[in-house]
Amino acid sequence: MDPAVTTVCAVSDVGPDTVAIELATPDGFSAQPGQFVKLTATLDGDDESRFYTVSSPDTNDTFELTVSYDPEDGGAFSEYLLGLSPDDTVTVAGPFGSDFYEEESRSLVLAGGPGVGPAVGIAEAALRDGNEVTVVYCDDAPVHEERLSAVAAAGGEGYVLADDSEVHDAVAESYDGQQVFVYGFADFLDLATAAVEAAGGSAEDAKVENFG
Repeated sequence: MDPAVTTVCAVSDVGPDTVAIELATPDGFSAQPGQFVKLTATLDGDDESRFYTVSSPDTNDTFELTVSYDPEDGGAFSEYLLGLSPDDTVTVAGPFGSDFYEEESRSLVLAGGPGVGPAVGIAEAALRDGNEVTVVYCDDAPVHEERLSAVAAAGGEGYVLADDSEVHDAVAESYDGQQVFVYGFADFLDLATAAVEAAGGSAEDAKVENFG
């Protein structure tokens, strides 16, 4: 979709230094959880853009982006997003990316830090579709805890880990040939894909998105 101006519906805190931004879905826009969009804003007279992954299970009527920020040095774009209020407008383009949920019957989603956004979206979509899903999420300051609890209550499996050292054991316990998704920063991707290989899976078959 070409860039389109759309409306902010809500901005809510979802955990330490993290907000969820709900946007009205522009005409002609459709995305799956795990895909990402480009937001553009004019700051000090210059257009700046950032990419954010869809964290809602669908884009019917509205869709959600989960945004983490550094409270001490978040930068101008983060300050712009944190200052948004309902009825403000943003420019969005996309979706982009090929490593997203495609109604797989069995999924294992490995998320580090901000990778929890697509993880909860995929988990909710999978359960809605009657599919099996397990989430392994590593963060010493977890976010989206209410949604993760709801996923577990609805029949999904979940591991919320405070330390990277626990990832290998969690993957060894939960991997059983499912489609693997991995979202997070580069160090977490290396750790998670190594854990998949150690559990007998193939990192080449995983759907992986590097957040930087």
